[in-house]
Amino acid sequence: MKIQAMLDPQFRPMALETRAFREAVAASAQPQRIAISVVRNDGYTETISMDVFRDGVDDARNYAYVERIVKTMLWAYGGYKIVVAGSRALYEGIRDAYAVGGAREFDRDFMSRQYERPFEVEYAADAADAPAQKRCSRATGRHLDGCRIGFDAGGSDRKVSAVVDGKVVYSDEVVWHPKLSADPEYQYQGILDSMRTAASKMPRVDAIGVSSAGTFMNNRIMSASLFIKVPPELFESRVKNMYLDVAKEFGDVPIEVANDGDVTALAGAMDLNANCVLGIAMGTSEAGGYVDANGNITGWLNELAFVPVDACPEAMVDEWSGDYGCGVKYFSQDAVIKLAPAAGIALDEALSPAEKLKVVQKLMAEGDERAAKIYDTIGVYFGYAVAYYAQFYDIEYVLVLGRVTSGEGGVRLLERAREVLAAEFPELAAKVKLEIPDESSRRVGQSIAAASLPEIRR
Repeated sequence: MKIQAMLDPQFRPMALETRAFREAVAASAQPQRIAISVVRNDGYTETISMDVFRDGVDDARNYAYVERIVKTMLWAYGGYKIVVAGSRALYEGIRDAYAVGGAREFDRDFMSRQYERPFEVEYAADAADAPAQKRCSRATGRHLDGCRIGFDAGGSDRKVSAVVDGKVVYSDEVVWHPKLSADPEYQYQGILDSMRTAASKMPRVDAIGVSSAGTFMNNRIMSASLFIKVPPELFESRVKNMYLDVAKEFGDVPIEVANDGDVTALAGAMDLNANCVLGIAMGTSEAGGYVDANGNITGWLNELAFVPVDACPEAMVDEWSGDYGCGVKYFSQDAVIKLAPAAGIALDEALSPAEKLKVVQKLMAEGDERAAKIYDTIGVYFGYAVAYYAQFYDIEYVLVLGRVTSGEGGVRLLERAREVLAAEFPELAAKVKLEIPDESSRRVGQSIAAASLPEIRR
């Protein structure tokens, strides 16, 4: 490891762990070819083939590697079915991990709810028998005609814009606390109030575009941390169709709901006039989104908050999933709070996470070297994470947004990340550009991208 994460000496980047594994396998006698597939709605499938140690040679190391790859594929692409082809030992290990009561029961239950299908793990005897890749790539966004509402639902604030023929005529931001409310009426009324305010600034509403943390299918909310306190029965009856219900308040106008990471990527693609854009929003959590080589959204989950970036088994555990080393603890306000004690910064426990972040950002603005070390460490995390993400995405631009990257801290973070890529992965550094948009583009660009999601019916 050429560049150390100064406040986290136990950090073991997944990018280096996977590289070391592949090199060890290549040097071994008679490596074994396997394939891993994840299958989601409508049979869309992602398959990755790889060499591992032959069964019986080093099964423990094989499993440690493949289990993390499977986890990554599930949260990057989505799926209710895993197919392990070419190794019965690995199939049995993955099957047990994703069984009821297994180590990855959270992932199993989440994906089952997301795709409304029972979760499965299947075996195929030969890597060649793995399901063929089948992708969905659809054009979404870039519609700028008419009078549109762009809404962004965050965990600490909600933003809304009125957009007329591609120009923002009104924008507002309101602090709210959706994660604390067990009654979804709180979220519904907050969303409706913001949208009604935006609507009042235009002669009419032709369409509504929504950027929100969470996962969505056909504009229905399948999961979202904004409703983490809402009981399951209320989620089914009141939350799943919430954005569709809101649209009816405006005459049942067209509405398009997308993950905020996808909207980040779309905003970047529109602003940069580029494709192969990975968007990452570092805020309450880590949101990911992707625009492919055709400028389209893929329908992948892109839930990078649950993708492992640290292979250290002693890494901080995410309270929701119960897994270690996942992105949410490295690229969100949680990362700043986690690193503060190591930097010598004491944060008042009575403060909310967003308030704790503001304390560190204020110190950063004042030139406090303790705060700078936090952003240096997150930047090292991020450089290695980009190299790992590049194993699963074709990336030319990484666009970084979110309150964690505001101000000088975000600039410093990307400087460290670029240093990591240049030192460890020069071929990637030559290809991938890391960008933070200016403050105006962050707000207005995201608003326009969200508002541009739906196509107006004529």
